[in-house]
Amino acid sequence: MAHQEVSPGTEPSSPDSTQSNNTQPSKKPRRRITGIVLVILALAAVGACIPLYLHAISHESTDDAFIEAHVVLMSPRVPGHVFQVFVEDNQAVKQGDELLRIDPRDYQAALDASLAAEKAAEADVLEAEAQVATARSSLKQAQADLEYQRDALHLEQANLTQAQAAYERDAADLTRYRSLARSKSVAVQDVDHASTASTISQAKMNAAKRQMETQSDKIVQSEAAINVAEGSLSQAMAQVKARQADLDKARAETEQARLDLSHTHIVAPCSGYVTKKSVEAGSYVQVGQGLLSIVQSDVWVVANFKETQLTDMRPGQQVDIEVDVYPDVTFHGRVDSIQRGTGARFSLLPPENATGNFVKVTQRIPVKIVFDQDENTSRYVLAPGMSTVPVVDITDTENASLAAAGFVSPDTVGEQHAEVQQSTVVSE
Repeated sequence: MAHQEVSPGTEPSSPDSTQSNNTQPSKKPRRRITGIVLVILALAAVGACIPLYLHAISHESTDDAFIEAHVVLMSPRVPGHVFQVFVEDNQAVKQGDELLRIDPRDYQAALDASLAAEKAAEADVLEAEAQVATARSSLKQAQADLEYQRDALHLEQANLTQAQAAYERDAADLTRYRSLARSKSVAVQDVDHASTASTISQAKMNAAKRQMETQSDKIVQSEAAINVAEGSLSQAMAQVKARQADLDKARAETEQARLDLSHTHIVAPCSGYVTKKSVEAGSYVQVGQGLLSIVQSDVWVVANFKETQLTDMRPGQQVDIEVDVYPDVTFHGRVDSIQRGTGARFSLLPPENATGNFVKVTQRIPVKIVFDQDENTSRYVLAPGMSTVPVVDITDTENASLAAAGFVSPDTVGEQHAEVQQSTVVSE
């Protein structure tokens, strides 16, 4: 066994001290490598966080967002039993398609009765108009007779004037002959002839007076006949108005009956999908009763952003939309409009901040976001009520300013966004 020599003044080295001297140089490179790795990881984390930070300050998002659409509630305008139903739940329908039909027999009978009443009213109007024509003819005849009697009166007046002149002449001759007869200048026979002529002239004058009085009475009778004819004409015209009013009423009832009959055919006012169908054949329905709903294909997103998120948000800005139903699909859209008021302001019981203690709460304002019409919107089903997460690019000032100025229509903005997304995919 060999012994280690130890020089004077030195202590022998132990095995532990020799091993520690050998490990110290190997720990330094490891620490150095670890530090480098940590620095690299820190730089990588910073590099990864920078895009996230930039995205966070340039985009606004919320999970309080849902898809909305126009939902038309179909209800009957006339009561009755459902004769036939032509649609099923979730069926696609087009505008004008018949959805269901109410039993039309009662309304057809009402229409037939209204048509019969209308024809009777038309006959009554024709009869009243005939009476008016008869009354007009009678009035014209009475007026003509009055004119004739007036002409006859003028003739009788002329005859009376002539008879009076003849009588006055004969009376003067008789007076003259009687005066001459006293002086025996004329024969008694001439006096007798003059007296006879005067008597005859007086009789003719009296007859002419009586004839004139008779003719005056005929004129009074003709005037009375005219008054009667005018009264008959007025009565007939009033009867025509009354019958015409009855005819108008009958026509209105006929039109209403025809309208009620048409309302037994319930058709789709717009294109969409049938939902919430709660009617079957044989059911009795009332006016205004909800039967089914039609959800239109045009959908949009109502996102309730916090008021602090709307500082830089403008209509026309691009939006990426994630729908919870399709987690791996990104839909594209744009901001359409921002509601002029918070959701709480238009609630059933709006807050009364002027009473009691006040606690400031961040309000939410609905923002309407419309989808771009691209391949995704036509491929996937987007229904009202679906939860979404819209992400608005608030740095998109170009489309926002163009939309605000009216130089770019909303559809054009959507098409430009779709073209940008398609070019990006192609370049990738």
